[in-house]
Amino acid sequence: MKTSADPIRDYLSAVEREASALTADRRQELLADLAEHIEVTRAERPDAAIGEVLTELGDPRTIAATALAEAGHGVIGISPPGGAGAPAPARRGKVHPLVPLLMLTLPFLVAVFLPDVPAAQFCSTLFRVIGAVLLCTSVHWTAVQKTSGVLLAAVLPTAAISIWISSSADLAGDTPALLANLAMLALLAGTAAWLWRVRRP
Repeated sequence: MKTSADPIRDYLSAVEREASALTADRRQELLADLAEHIEVTRAERPDAAIGEVLTELGDPRTIAATALAEAGHGVIGISPPGGAGAPAPARRGKVHPLVPLLMLTLPFLVAVFLPDVPAAQFCSTLFRVIGAVLLCTSVHWTAVQKTSGVLLAAVLPTAAISIWISSSADLAGDTPALLANLAMLALLAGTAAWLWRVRRP
């Protein structure tokens, strides 16, 4: 069987075929978004194989089905999960990718500046948990990126803050606290910047 020398063109053609029920404008927008994502990913990871990039992007049929469901179209020939009468599943990517990143990072500032206010600490923790959940349910990152993001932006800072609070008597003084807070802020900002850079469209 003859294989094409341009897997990217084949991939985009497959998405275009599967999404033929979309309007021409929406279909072209979808293809342009995919092409841009592929180009950015290849620029950021020049050593990655084209096949690996396309696999991470997802199956053309799934991408088309998601776009069709988002546009309110039924997907011909595909039964939604739960049976033929079940509604198409809602897309998990309705939340902008910036929202979970902000919810994971900004509450840290509340925890730093209002350390003696229980309500502020509770809200900070709640927002960080919600941010972690939104990150894990987002379609903008792969499973590995989500796991790394939660570990670096939620689990590690929470553990560090807990250790710091429990040993505050031994680590008294403004300089150690300032250095610890700056290091934690740098970790959160770096993680958020990395997640923003590697996000899917």
